[in-house]
Amino acid sequence: MQQTNKLTPFFENLNFERSDNMMIINFGPQHPSAHGQLRLVLELDGEKVTKAYPDIGYLHRGIEKMAENMTYNEFLPTTDRLDYIASTANNYAYAHSVETLLGVDIPERAQVIRTMLLEVNRIISHLFFLATHALDVGAMSVFLYAFREREFGMDLMEDYCGARLTHSAVRIGGVPLDLPANWTNDLMKWCDTVEHELANTYEKLLNENRIWKMRLEDVGVISAEDAQSWGCSGVMLRGSGIKYDIRKEEPYELYSDLEFDIPISDRCDSYGRYRLYMQEIRESIKILRQLVPMYEKSTPQLMAHAPQYISAPKEEIMTQNYALMQHFVLVTQGMRPPVGEVYAPTESPKGELGFYIKSEGEPYAYRLKCRAPSFFHTGLLQEMLVGTYIADVVTIIGSTNIVFGEVDR
Repeated sequence: MQQTNKLTPFFENLNFERSDNMMIINFGPQHPSAHGQLRLVLELDGEKVTKAYPDIGYLHRGIEKMAENMTYNEFLPTTDRLDYIASTANNYAYAHSVETLLGVDIPERAQVIRTMLLEVNRIISHLFFLATHALDVGAMSVFLYAFREREFGMDLMEDYCGARLTHSAVRIGGVPLDLPANWTNDLMKWCDTVEHELANTYEKLLNENRIWKMRLEDVGVISAEDAQSWGCSGVMLRGSGIKYDIRKEEPYELYSDLEFDIPISDRCDSYGRYRLYMQEIRESIKILRQLVPMYEKSTPQLMAHAPQYISAPKEEIMTQNYALMQHFVLVTQGMRPPVGEVYAPTESPKGELGFYIKSEGEPYAYRLKCRAPSFFHTGLLQEMLVGTYIADVVTIIGSTNIVFGEVDR
């Protein structure tokens, strides 16, 4: 009896060539350098990639459909599981979209705390990128050093919200807690440490390292036209010479009041993107140093005043009967935003992250869609990888800084 290959129709649909000189391999979905459950079907001519097909869906959890079956407040902790390297960025992006739909004003202190948490989260995420990207290429020491500083940053997040990875540190309408005593002092010490290690450890080990430069220079080149046509954002876009950052173009929270630069690179390769990540850490430290005096001058109000949508402060709930009744209704039945639809973009560590919400006036979103940057950067691989070698595949995947929690959502 003749055996049939069950994979044959799959490969025929991909239109791969068949010859004695060609080889088709699977890269992932269990490969450690795939940065998640990514399966790359690669056609090789020797060691050169002639075609690439990113196959996603191995981590799918139906998060967007879950959001349509949960009240607005119930869904917020689930957003931690999207980009789990930068949980607060996801919490904030969702809360920002709901707040835009509600039309509520966030108190100044809550804005200061949120902006602090977002920038701490950005540094933590960038350090994770540096550590894993260096390890993929073979730089073991950098992985250990970067994770050391990242741990101290996670200590700061734990001091604030009690969690290290999935933070749920933001609420719709503000933040749940004020900063602990001496937290800003610890923050400034950490910023000083990161800035020192950045210049004297990471960059000294990598910037002029001939192996590092050989592996990254002219590898993973994305032209400005390709970056725009593929929907790139964040460092993937700025690394191709396009100066676009949502914190500047469509400011939210306190970014319009802060002084910081948007670094760009015209190298268009993996090395240029690595240098941008290093510079962005410096800009985040610059922002955090401006926020500390703003925090000290702000009045201690943490949540917006909108009783029909947001619970009153605990003191009022414990002393005023009507505030307790409103709180009970909001917890058991959920808020009912006005009918309408909204999309509010934010600049997450990986690029443009936004939530589209359509409301029919019910406690549940009628439709919710997440615009995640890693999804677009994964699709770009089918073009970036062609013409490179199998060793470059690992470098390019690391350079795109994708995370599959927000791809297979």
